[in-house]
Amino acid sequence: MTQIKAEAFVDLQDDAPVSGFIHRAEGADFLVLTHGADGNCKAPLLVALADAFAAAGLTTLRCDLPFRQRRPTGPPSPSDAKRDQDGLCRAVTLMRKKFAGRAFLGGVSYGGRQASMLVAAEPSLVEGLLLLSYPLHPPGRPAQLRTAHLPSLRTPTLMVSGTRDAFGSVDELEVAIKLIPAPVKLVAIEGAGHGLLQKSNRGELPGRVVQEFQSFFHSH
Repeated sequence: MTQIKAEAFVDLQDDAPVSGFIHRAEGADFLVLTHGADGNCKAPLLVALADAFAAAGLTTLRCDLPFRQRRPTGPPSPSDAKRDQDGLCRAVTLMRKKFAGRAFLGGVSYGGRQASMLVAAEPSLVEGLLLLSYPLHPPGRPAQLRTAHLPSLRTPTLMVSGTRDAFGSVDELEVAIKLIPAPVKLVAIEGAGHGLLQKSNRGELPGRVVQEFQSFFHSH
C-alpha cells in the first residue's frame, strides 16, 4: 500500500495538548487513533492503519498521548491516566470542528484502555470505539483484570487481538466483553502477539482491520 502523505496536527494551547499527524480522506467521518505504553504515534502499526483507513475514506489522526509528549521514552505512570484521557477527548473535540461526520476513537493497548475509560464516562463523545490489543491484565497475572469500567461502556466497540497476546487470551477476552452492554465484536488475529503487526501479516493486517471496522460499524 502506498503511504498517504500525512500532515502535522498540533494544538498545544490547553492543559491537554494534542500532537500528531492527520491522514486526510474524502469522507466526513474520522478516527482518532493513539499508541500503547511503549510507543508513540509514529509506530509502524499506527502508520499502516492510518494509511489504510484514509485510503478507505476515513480521515485518521494518529496522535501522541500527553504523557508521551512530556517524555520521549518510558511508560506512563498511573497519575498520567486522567491527563491522557483529557488529551484524547480534546483531540476528538478538535477533529469535530473540522469534520462533520461520525467520530471514532481507538488505541493500541494502554491507549485503547484510556480511550475505553474515557468513552465509558462520556458515552456521547464518539459513535464507535476501536480497541487494538486491549491489555486485559498484566502478563502472567490473569487475576488483575482491567474490566471495572466495561459495564459502563455503551458505545459500539470493535476489539482486535492476537491469539498469542500475553495481556489476555481470546478466551479471556470473550468472557470480558460479555460485561459490555453495547454491541461488541472481537476479531482474533491468528498467531499475532501483543504488537499485532508482524512480518507474516504486515501486508494483510491493516486491510483486514479496516474491513472488519467497516463491516461492524456499518450495522451499528
